[in-house]
Amino acid sequence: MQHNSWQSRIRFYRRALAMTAIIVMTVMAVMTGCSKKEPTSYQGYVEGEFVYVSSAEAGRLDRLLVARGQKVSARTPLFALESINETAAQRQAQQQLSAAEAQLQDLRSGKRPQELDVIRAQLAQAVAKEKTSSAQLVRDQAQYKIGGISQAHLDQSRAEAEANSERVRELRSQLTVADLPAREEQIKAQTASVAAARAALDQAAWKLTQKAVTASGPALVFDTLYREGEWVKAGNPVVRLLPPQNVKVRFFVPETALGALSIGRAVALHCDGCPADVPAKVTYIATEAEYTPPIIYSNETRSKLVFMVEAHPDAGAAHNLHPGQPVEVKPR
Repeated sequence: MQHNSWQSRIRFYRRALAMTAIIVMTVMAVMTGCSKKEPTSYQGYVEGEFVYVSSAEAGRLDRLLVARGQKVSARTPLFALESINETAAQRQAQQQLSAAEAQLQDLRSGKRPQELDVIRAQLAQAVAKEKTSSAQLVRDQAQYKIGGISQAHLDQSRAEAEANSERVRELRSQLTVADLPAREEQIKAQTASVAAARAALDQAAWKLTQKAVTASGPALVFDTLYREGEWVKAGNPVVRLLPPQNVKVRFFVPETALGALSIGRAVALHCDGCPADVPAKVTYIATEAEYTPPIIYSNETRSKLVFMVEAHPDAGAAHNLHPGQPVEVKPR
């Protein structure tokens, strides 16, 4: 009986020790978990949103005016394609516009001065003949009364006088019409022709400008994709630019620290070899969580629920950052 009692006590003490050990380990685990702090910086990397510069027209690359790594400013020439056909088309459109405008001006101004002078001379001759025939008719009428001429002769004289009078009225009407512009519908039609010719000239000029492409703003020439002499299809990029405002940093923040960040929050970017931290501002916070970032930086972040955040550095300091470069992001 005593032996069984002793064994029971031993089993009791063993269970008590095991329970004590479990409680101690649990307390240590809880204390360790409570003492863990959120990191004061986050790992990230630099990305670039490139601008692919192309021409809307196809052609042979005549001149490549920039090189990789070169910094360019606004309106800096980048490349030029051959433009013989476009130059000729512009000259043709210009000549067609000039012809249409001249024709419209002619319709609005009526006859030329020389043509008007001819009509005036003819009118003067007709007026002189009318006076002569009218005077002759008066004399013939007097002669007919005294029996000096026949009725037929008088009728001929009267017809000649009337014909000369009608000729005067005709030439006066011609002179009036010659001074008038063309009919309104003709002028409207020619005005439309002038507008169409001007639009064709604008189109030809636009096509010509597409053969010489310039930079829209300051940027870094990240790459050139063609060599001089190669054929470039319409829309194919020739130069790849990276404007400073298109440089951004992506980093990943644990869900527990997400509330401390907001759009516009200032952060500092630290990179190896940079002379100083680069100031930046948060510009985007993902609305959906990720279970692991694209690159696993440490075992601690492997199983965390993280959110992707983007920040844009100041344009003046963006040249210190390069796409693919790892950085450390510190909230301010």
